[in-house]
Amino acid sequence: MDALQKVYAFYESCGGEKRVIGRSVCGQPIVALFVGEKGYPQLIVQYAIHAREWVTALLAPEHIRRGVPRGGCWFLPCTNPDGAALALRSEAFLQTLPRERAEWLRRIGRGGFRLWKANANAVDLNVNFDADWGRGVQNVRAPAPENYIGAAPFSEPETRALRDFTLEVSPDATVSYHTKGEEIYWHYGQTGEREARDGALAEALARATGYAARRIAGSCGGYKDWCIQACGIPAFTIEAGRENAGHPLGEAELPQLLGANADVPAVLSEELWKTR
Repeated sequence: MDALQKVYAFYESCGGEKRVIGRSVCGQPIVALFVGEKGYPQLIVQYAIHAREWVTALLAPEHIRRGVPRGGCWFLPCTNPDGAALALRSEAFLQTLPRERAEWLRRIGRGGFRLWKANANAVDLNVNFDADWGRGVQNVRAPAPENYIGAAPFSEPETRALRDFTLEVSPDATVSYHTKGEEIYWHYGQTGEREARDGALAEALARATGYAARRIAGSCGGYKDWCIQACGIPAFTIEAGRENAGHPLGEAELPQLLGANADVPAVLSEELWKTR
């Protein structure tokens, strides 16, 4: 059983409120599970939007078990199920697809799929959000294993699903899990009170994880960026795992990832509660 299968088996075993918030290019469900209560604060934590970063999905079960001390949290264990399946199963997954799509993906990913970041349209989902779309320094304009921005903002069913679900839930903060580097990105043009608020939350997460809270320049079009710019809420990208570990991080790294990140949703929930 690979990591994606483990996460979906855990999801199916859970009680509580569950949702299929949308479907991937290839029709796989994008699932969400709610833990807690509907009062303040409300969080969204999403994992594995980049295919090769599938190991982050394995953080979700522990986060779900621990829950949050205040309010509630929606956990989205894998927002790029096609990409994760490609990175994990390669040819076995391609053989389940229509022949034309499988052959096209083989051409795009001719070096193999272990380092694939994109979805099944070869779009990098974390540069497909409408937040200064297409202005990133590493953006590319044609289908590729990584960094292709897509034909337009929200061109992909996965990003549309995440956008629509976020607008429906109207969370008070979001967290996006990536690998690697042991850093927390939190800034995207905030000023004044919002900058002070979000920076303080980032520092609390930094203390909880041992990671560094950092600003990043030249990156845009991500889920964090859109949440900050369009929704006006604190949003965090957590780059979990050691910088000197090679891509893709495997399950052998999971104990270290859990050791640093197990309390993140709970800490963010508690810190937001203090600001109410």
